[in-house]
Amino acid sequence: MKQSPCPPMSDADWPEAIAELREGFAGAMNVYRTMVYHPALLNAWAPLRQHVVKDNALGPELTEVVILRAGFRLGSAYEWAHHVSRALALGFSDARINAIRGVPESINGVDGLIVSAVDALLDKRMLASDQEETLAEAIGREAVIDLMAMVGFYSVLGYLLKTYDTPIDEGIQAEARLNPRLFSLTPPSA
Repeated sequence: MKQSPCPPMSDADWPEAIAELREGFAGAMNVYRTMVYHPALLNAWAPLRQHVVKDNALGPELTEVVILRAGFRLGSAYEWAHHVSRALALGFSDARINAIRGVPESINGVDGLIVSAVDALLDKRMLASDQEETLAEAIGREAVIDLMAMVGFYSVLGYLLKTYDTPIDEGIQAEARLNPRLFSLTPPSA
């Protein structure tokens, strides 16, 4: 197998111009250790990441629903595994996580609306007006816009992760070994 041209960058090779990011979120995860091959992009990415991942109008649980579905639909094993771990830490049940990678029509409530919205964005590249209205009534218009931004954000990460075959971080790999079916992109019924 051909080696990635952008394997996660070591501390020794990290660009001095953005050394402060190494000590924060970027140095802690292989996805950003891959993105660091473009220091200006990683530097610009940091404040957007803060909003999209942490300070959005969806809140932590609904954020994970969006990211899990996007990661699943993009076929990004890295994002799926990392966000299964985060969802479990938030108290998601295995059943809820499995539902998110299932058929949208079988998911009740807000999770179902979000999963359907992520699918619409990836398949149709937009939300139909009635779908947007229903979602806005359920979670608020700012949250709908954040959802759209999040799907775009995680699409870019998915492209990067898959193109450069970025390895899942060791701590997440260890967690996945304890529950491989849940951490796998393959739904349990497949």
